[in-house]
This record gives sequence, structure tokens and C-alpha cells, in this order.
Amino acid sequence: MTISKEKHAPVLFEESIRFLRVRPGTTVVDCTVGLAGHAAGIVRLLGAEGHLIGFEWDADAMELAKAKLDRVCHELGSNAPRVTLIGEAFSSIAKHLPPASVDGLIADFGVSSMQLDEAARGFSFMADGPLLMRMDSRSGLTAAQVVNEATERELADLIYEYGEERRSRRIARAIVRGRPVTTTGQLARIVTSAAPAMKHERISTAVVKTFQAIRIYVNHELDEIRTLLEAAPKLLKPSARMVVICFHSLEDRIAKDSLREGAKEGIWEILTKKPVTAGEIELDRNPRSRSAKLRAAERKVTGC
Repeated sequence: MTISKEKHAPVLFEESIRFLRVRPGTTVVDCTVGLAGHAAGIVRLLGAEGHLIGFEWDADAMELAKAKLDRVCHELGSNAPRVTLIGEAFSSIAKHLPPASVDGLIADFGVSSMQLDEAARGFSFMADGPLLMRMDSRSGLTAAQVVNEATERELADLIYEYGEERRSRRIARAIVRGRPVTTTGQLARIVTSAAPAMKHERISTAVVKTFQAIRIYVNHELDEIRTLLEAAPKLLKPSARMVVICFHSLEDRIAKDSLREGAKEGIWEILTKKPVTAGEIELDRNPRSRSAKLRAAERKVTGC
């Protein structure tokens, strides 16, 4: 990697650390290590007897995160905790951790700034790049395959379901007529032609929602979240805490419903009656935090 991402700002960092209640000697899992923004802060609090376990399925992000965490541990010296990084999707968490072994768990479901900023990754409509959108760049379906091989009805349905875009049929029709679609810029122009920006919009919301929908579909993101939330109660110790950060309504709805259902079953004590959002200082520093919503819960001593 030739680009340094040291200035990466983790979203809702202070709030995450506070709700996680990280203590020396504990085991904390970061399900979405990314560029190690949250993970580096956690490592500084765990002490020599602590253990950070991180999951990251993006190989480029994993390389940068490992280098950053190595530097932090070198700085801490004999007070550095054990760090284990696993290059897989967080949905595999139950395969790697025994029941009731975790004191804290955090998952930040947002797309990392590195993925958005690098055109070659094919996530962004702001810069022209290949239609990829894969979190795991090593394998899996690409956005180009979805855009060019799905039927018009399949495209319309996924844009409506995962992007919550009412003009999905019009957009799908334009995409099919514009095939083959090979770049993010081309796709953005096609969507804009079918659903232009409103007067107050710099970029058509239909473009944002269409890109979101395809990315979610390519990476099975909602299924990943459901799998994690189903596994978490079994992995956490009594009184352990979980923090999740969501960036759009589909993610947040899944998290909210899962925690509410768990609370009814006596599994969770919900710590955030309403989702925690970024304050003015963070919004000024990191505009991408505007849509972030943090929810936290504590594993009850009793419960299934």
C-alpha cells in the first residue's frame, strides 16, 4: 500500500469506549477492525493481560491495521496486550471463539474511508473506477456482474429493497438499456439520467441509494449483521457489553429489533434508549459521522 491512512477518524470513538467499559485484563472483540481506529484505543486500555481479537475481511485494510496496532503495542512495551487479527468476515465469529469468552464486542458497520476514497475499489460514485464494491477484494461477486447480468426486475427489486429507492424500476430500466456498464462513473451517470437530482441536491439521492443497494447485495451485508447479532449473546460473558454503529436505516432497524427482542427474552439490558449520534465537534471534523447511530447493550447475568 502506498497511501497512509493515519488521519483516519473512527466514528463515535469516545462514546464507543465509554459504553464498552474496557478494563485491563479483559478480552475485547472488534468485529470490524478497518483501519484500527477503535482497535488502537482499545489496545491502550487492555493492559498486559488483555486480549484484542479483531476481524477484517478487507486484505488492504488488514495490512494497514496490523501495522498500526504493531506500532501501538511497541509503544506500550511490556504493558501491551495480546492482539489476534483474523482475516475473515465477522459472521465467522462463532467458529473462532468459545461460548462466554468475551468481555466486550464492537462492530462499526460503515464502509471505511479507505474504501470510499480509493477509486480502484469501485465503491464511490465521486470518482470513476471499476465496478467492484467487494469488501473482500480477493473473491466473490462484483458489482459489474450484478449490474450487467441481473434481470431488469431483479435490479429493480434489489435497488428498492436495499436502497429504499422509490424510483427503482425506472433506474433498473435505464441500467439495462445502458449495458454494458463497466465503471462507477458510468453507472452514476445512468442513474442520474433516470432520476435527476433535485434543485437542493448536489448529487441525486438515487445515485447514493443505488450504490448502497448494490454494495449491500454484493457483500451480503445485512445477512452478515444478522449472523453476528444472533451469535453475540452466546459469546459474551454475563455483564459483558456490545456496541454497534450503524449508518443507514436497514442496518439500524436490524440492530434495534434484535436488541429489543433480546431484551424481552431477558438476554440484553439496553443501555441506549435512543441511538447515540455525533456531536457538533465530531460533525465538523468528520462529516461522514452524520448518519452514524450507536446502540449499546449489556449481557444480562441470566437469560438464554
